[in-house]
Amino acid sequence: MRIWDISPRLLCQKHLIAEHRELHAVYSVILNSKKGYSKHPETLRWYGKLPALYKRHELLVSEMKKRNYKHKSPLIKTKGSSFQKKFINTKIEQFKILKKKKCKCLLK
Repeated sequence: MRIWDISPRLLCQKHLIAEHRELHAVYSVILNSKKGYSKHPETLRWYGKLPALYKRHELLVSEMKKRNYKHKSPLIKTKGSSFQKKFINTKIEQFKILKKKKCKCLLK
């Protein structure tokens, strides 16, 4: 499970769609106080920051629409911090992680 902190336009189709799906999972776990994945590091960093996660979702959706994908899963706006300052990996580390994957992400 991963929510990237780099521009969605750099993500290949596989990573863009996967992040969107995982973002919905994290959002639902936090919003609905679900137990599954509630202790996952990626989920933990978003507690109290659902508006920031909402902003990330909007960036993903914007990129999906540019690629002519249909989006039918809006999120409910919530209260909290709209800024995410906590990272599991720095942006530079995230670029390195993606570069190691055999995909079409635009990181060259």
